Amino acid sequence: MKTDIEIAQQAVMQPITEVAAKLDIAAEELELYGKYKAKISDEYIKRISGNPDGKLILVTAINPTPAGEGKTTTSVGLGDAFGQLGKKVVIALREPSLGPCFGIKGGAAGGGYAQVVPMEDLNLHFTGDFHAITSANNLLAALLDNHIQQGNELRIDTRQIVWKRCMDMNDRVLRNIVVGLGSKTDGFVREDHFVITVASEIMAVLCLAADMQDLKERLSRMVVAYDYDGNPVTAGQLQAVGAMAALLKDALQPNLIQTLEHTPALVHGGPFANIAHGCNSVRATKTALKMADYVITEAGFGADLGAEKFFDIKCRMAALHPDAVVLVATIRALKYNGGISKAELGKENLEALKIGIVNLEKHIENLQLYGVPVVVTLNSFVSDTEAEINFVKQFCEDRGCEFAISEVWEKGGEGGIALAEKVIRTLETKESHFTLLYEDSLSLKEKIETVAKKIYGAGSVSFAPAVIKQLEKLETLGFGKFPVCMAKNQYSLSDDPDKLGRPEGFELGVREVYVSAGAGFVVVLTGAIMTMPGLSKNPAAYGIDVGENGMITGLF
Repeated sequence: MKTDIEIAQQAVMQPITEVAAKLDIAAEELELYGKYKAKISDEYIKRISGNPDGKLILVTAINPTPAGEGKTTTSVGLGDAFGQLGKKVVIALREPSLGPCFGIKGGAAGGGYAQVVPMEDLNLHFTGDFHAITSANNLLAALLDNHIQQGNELRIDTRQIVWKRCMDMNDRVLRNIVVGLGSKTDGFVREDHFVITVASEIMAVLCLAADMQDLKERLSRMVVAYDYDGNPVTAGQLQAVGAMAALLKDALQPNLIQTLEHTPALVHGGPFANIAHGCNSVRATKTALKMADYVITEAGFGADLGAEKFFDIKCRMAALHPDAVVLVATIRALKYNGGISKAELGKENLEALKIGIVNLEKHIENLQLYGVPVVVTLNSFVSDTEAEINFVKQFCEDRGCEFAISEVWEKGGEGGIALAEKVIRTLETKESHFTLLYEDSLSLKEKIETVAKKIYGAGSVSFAPAVIKQLEKLETLGFGKFPVCMAKNQYSLSDDPDKLGRPEGFELGVREVYVSAGAGFVVVLTGAIMTMPGLSKNPAAYGIDVGENGMITGLF
């Protein structure tokens, strides 16, 4: 079998103008970035605004394991399968961060014969959106420090600066730094911090903004520090909004590319799912709904993080109504949750499967809390046995879910037709009664406890003393009606990544909370989650190279 990058590099892509033409997008309504990438213009988005919305299908997964789940691969392959069935479909995905590309696992454009292309462009600089976000973030940081240097008219307390610099790379030594060393003209000495770009509030703001006016209003509300009286100081007060908006003007426009089978894909925005809200942009999703009869989008990591935030943050703010959910699992991952080592996952083991399937069970129950019909799909591996597949199939059907095998990694759209047919059947026979998990009127503490107990399965939540004070302060400042964005490890339903399966009754520890006032949510840090990841002992970067012919190798 060829590697993902070999498959992508050998693909024959259509000019993006031809892909756009299938959706009745005129050439003058595109802003081209070479032959195979384009941004969609405001004029086109306004022109189709009166179109009826298509059906919205969310793809999510069980908690990720080293065995792999293939959520993005399934999203892409399902879109190609809809295309093979003659359906008008658009896929709406996130842009990959450079952090995972060079750090954990390589690229994130799907896999096998279910990929979006151009794969190297998407995983590296793409259309420059992340660079624009990084620049806007750091411009604000520079304006903040300059304001203090030039007399500090806003009386900013340098011990209460909350805005951090960012870069889209895993660089652990920048997590906690000291700035302003040197002479008097080099600024005030203070502690500072970096986050990875996909954890920047500007990423969240861009992905939740409806248009330029909304973007500027959200940027203006962002809290950068507190003054000596404890009042918030915003980006608007620093007069930073216009310049940031200028840097973000092009980044606000959704990007159009294609799959290996030339299915249109809007790939736009990329907040981390374990730190931020983990969804592609509202603009991309809403535009896709006007472009096609079916829209397939995905949320990050497991459903406890990705789907919960998709529903409780993105759908809440954008008034989206999902029609169905596809929950991706693998037999290998379920056996891993049952205590089997990665080396032994290729062997049939029904006992381990029965133990580990409780992870899938919890995710099914969680999704059903939202009133959206669920289709479970097994991403197929050659080591899967008939007995194991039948066990999972019966397990899902007993819980009111449709079930299908997905073979899109090996076969592309053809391998997803069975899944596509089950999704279409679900859309035609089961009505979505989408509801949010909690109301705006609950206190922030109650919202945190609701997610922890209902979604994660926690028995209780412990709040550090400083967190209690901060929650009270945020309520007093008027942020109490915001939804909560839970920052938690992705590997377990709990805040301990080693607790696999379905942990219950545990205590979830909350160590820090802060407001993302522009995005419109309160971030809740649990466990040991970090907003600036580090590189492993053998990062993926070691395997990436460029040959004499200019071809990139090892990216995925």
